[in-house]
Amino acid sequence: NASIAVLREIGVETGGSNVQFAINPADGRMIVIEMNPRVSRSSALASKATGFPIAKVAAKLAVGYTLDELRNEITGGASPASFEPTIDYVVTKIPRFTFEKFPQADDRLTTQMKSVGEAMAIGRTFQESLQKALRSLEIGVDGLTEFLDVAADDAADRLARELRHPGGNRIFYVADAFRMGWSLDEVHEHSRIDPWFLAQIEDLMNEEKALRGRVLGSLKAEDLLHLKRKGFSDSRLAKLLGSQEYQVRAARHKFDIHPVYKRIDSCAAEFATSTAYLYSTYEEECEAAPSNRKKVIVLGGGPNRIGQGIEFDYCCVHAAMALREDGFETIMINCNPETVSTDFDTSDRLYFEPLTLEDVLEIIHIEQPWGVIVQYGGQTPLKLARALEAANAPIIGTSPDSIDLAEDRERFQKLVDTLGLRQPPNRTARSLEEAIVSANEIGYPLVVRPSYVLGGRAMEIVFNDDDLKRYMREAVSVSNESPVLLDRFLDDAIEMDVDAICDGEEVLIGGLMQHIEQAGVHSGDSACSIPPYDLSQELQDSIRDQVRLLAKSLGVVGLMNTQFAIKGSDIYILEVNPRASRTAPFVSKATGYPLAKIAARCMVGQSLAAQGVTRERIPNYYSVKEAVFPFIKFPGVDPLLGPEMKSTGEVMGVGKTFSEAYAKAQSAASIKLPQGGKVFISIRESDKPKVISVARDFIAKGFSLVATRGTAKALADAGLPCDIVNKVYEGRPHVVDMIKNGELHFIINTTEGKKAIADSFTIRRQALQDQVTYTTTISAARATCAALGELAASDVNCLQDLHRTLN
Repeated sequence: NASIAVLREIGVETGGSNVQFAINPADGRMIVIEMNPRVSRSSALASKATGFPIAKVAAKLAVGYTLDELRNEITGGASPASFEPTIDYVVTKIPRFTFEKFPQADDRLTTQMKSVGEAMAIGRTFQESLQKALRSLEIGVDGLTEFLDVAADDAADRLARELRHPGGNRIFYVADAFRMGWSLDEVHEHSRIDPWFLAQIEDLMNEEKALRGRVLGSLKAEDLLHLKRKGFSDSRLAKLLGSQEYQVRAARHKFDIHPVYKRIDSCAAEFATSTAYLYSTYEEECEAAPSNRKKVIVLGGGPNRIGQGIEFDYCCVHAAMALREDGFETIMINCNPETVSTDFDTSDRLYFEPLTLEDVLEIIHIEQPWGVIVQYGGQTPLKLARALEAANAPIIGTSPDSIDLAEDRERFQKLVDTLGLRQPPNRTARSLEEAIVSANEIGYPLVVRPSYVLGGRAMEIVFNDDDLKRYMREAVSVSNESPVLLDRFLDDAIEMDVDAICDGEEVLIGGLMQHIEQAGVHSGDSACSIPPYDLSQELQDSIRDQVRLLAKSLGVVGLMNTQFAIKGSDIYILEVNPRASRTAPFVSKATGYPLAKIAARCMVGQSLAAQGVTRERIPNYYSVKEAVFPFIKFPGVDPLLGPEMKSTGEVMGVGKTFSEAYAKAQSAASIKLPQGGKVFISIRESDKPKVISVARDFIAKGFSLVATRGTAKALADAGLPCDIVNKVYEGRPHVVDMIKNGELHFIINTTEGKKAIADSFTIRRQALQDQVTYTTTISAARATCAALGELAASDVNCLQDLHRTLN
């Protein structure tokens, strides 16, 4: 009633609105925090939670329909859209944080949003839905896992601190408090979380406590069923009982305990529904009613996070669309409410479930699909591929063994040598001693990282033994199972990305992308251009030949992404991923080839020739992708780009020339290109010869130069006029004062080595806060200079018209 009263008062005539309230738990007093007369982040969540398509209905109301004229699609029109949704289940949403990407950030939760994604789960009880949501997050937990070292001396103090000042993992510390014997009142006193929720978590901890010390064989059928109804996963039970996940699964199946699937219909089963929007629970009646059509399951990507975002969902949706058109029944499994793949009408059947081995196997058990696609959801389904194959799931497309061959450093090295291709000199180390020996064999600088990661997690460039020792000590826990990979870092190499499709015989090159930032900046954070903007035809053709050779040798069926570094005229392979990549949507938009659809059809046995796509499309215009960063949300974080991915989104610009496309991409990413004024330059020693031409171009465009002493000397020696400004530690007035006073309009700042990076941190941070455009690579500075003034003369084209010029 209050929210409708707010809408009326504001004067919302039509469409969706969002009202936020605060309620005082002591006396029930209610106040309005804010009201948004539009659909909001929670509209998507509410749509997924109820099955009621809020934005779709709001759009129809905006063009003049009334609620009583519209029918509810999920019930097949049996009820009008004016029926308020009724739900007979519990939905839990948990945000996904990526603080591990920003070690300097304050990880306490405040009024500033810091999450980058979310997972949602549905169950018949709060406990079931909570535990499903936790294992949907993909942060290495399978329930209310222990986070606190209970034996530590400061355990109680740390616990009190975590409960009073919420971080991203507070819910796990709440569970730890009950494990340590805190009372519900004590936990409430520290956390102020509603006692009802605390009682539910306390009950789960009592269940866990009762299991400790017992063995799997002592559980009866009713014990297992009771635990499954409370949302305990097989892997969590295995940990509590000291056994293995597959043993718990076998015991459960021996008692014939399987989940049943219920439908979401927005009316709590008041009307019959043909829409198959399903969730699992442990009850009596199953509403799944699987058909006997030829089916393909597409495994989604789970919650958005840095390194694995909406690009993979784009691929999953396109796979579902293509296979539906070809007469297959498509089944989507995903747990991310922000995506299009979790719309009930994207696929024939939607299972809103966590992407864990247990949950996926149960769906395969009931649906009996003809094929399962694992290469479209990023790293999430790939991690399950081996175990699914072992359980006889019919994986289609590139085999899990080929995926492993590309990921496994030593196996891939052998393949590259056999094919006569090149990789940067590299080694695999399983201990610190081994790493030091290997490093000195191949020479510094090195790129170091753990194996099997997405988004460059814990990846760093090291310049000497001390750097390497610190990295091995702080960043990774190295072991035989998880070795560390060492690669010679190719400084100043040009990086290339190629997306291709193979049907097992023929290879279609989707597009060659030239990165603007040099190698050393993560490919997901670098801007890139299709077609390449300054690479010889000879090198481009050689890259195409290498991609074809690799795709055939790996036995790829579907999409493949290859990354190269080019140093002089030498081509080095950085990595090959036989799966959908982050760039597939960008290449599809740039060339008009729907790569994910074509590749999905290859997976079900259609050749490229049969689909009529055998020729690479090279556009006669340029498309530039630029990354978008969340640095402004994290005040303590250095906005310097490096080998670890930090971007949370991307934009695209299209133009007749590379410079026009780049200017549009910068504008789309809300980066202001300077119109004139002062350019500040402070760069590392090795970049000084390269910055001269860029500085000269800025002067030609009417800018004046300011630089720190070392850089100013290099510019003066080249005959370029330049003012000198102090570094911060040299005393005032210094460069940060100039930024604060609005005297600088563009900043070029490149650094290397821990100390230099720390010294120049304040420059980059102040530039970000005062919205002064800055770049941390020479190549991006050159591209920015070329793009100045391009926007004024640019054309607007619709994508469909551009694609028609390519046919």
